[in-house]
Amino acid sequence: MKPILDPMSGSRMFYFDKNNNSVLFGDIRDESYWLSDYSKLVIHPDQQMDARELPFPDNSFHLVVLDPPHLYNCGKNSDLGKGYGVLNKATWETDLKQIFDEAWRVLKPNSTLIFKWADKDITLNHLLYVLGREPILGDKKTSGRKLDTHRFWLVFFKEK
Repeated sequence: MKPILDPMSGSRMFYFDKNNNSVLFGDIRDESYWLSDYSKLVIHPDQQMDARELPFPDNSFHLVVLDPPHLYNCGKNSDLGKGYGVLNKATWETDLKQIFDEAWRVLKPNSTLIFKWADKDITLNHLLYVLGREPILGDKKTSGRKLDTHRFWLVFFKEK
């Protein structure tokens, strides 16, 4: 088994090496789309999986990366919706809690979970409340220019 799991890798947008042999790239989708700029978006995981019910035993991975959909006020057929997926407005809290809990379950002790989040529709504080856990470190909003959306990288560490 590979040491790193990304169960919601989508088109692997933020990866420098989109075929890294250490990462098991997963996603619930296996599809491709033409975007409005006529570029092709390809979502082709190594293994199809639902991040709410991961098909792995407890304590399987040294690193888990989560980049779940961040938006519910977004059309499923928009470029953003196709690229990132869209949260269900009625069930997003339950869905994200299940996703995080499953990622935590398959994470080995003394290992790290990295969580990427954008706060356009859901604030970071609301997300952390839903997850029921605080990261050990991560980005925080900085003073200065106001942005519509701030992207956060959060690091969680699973102790023994």
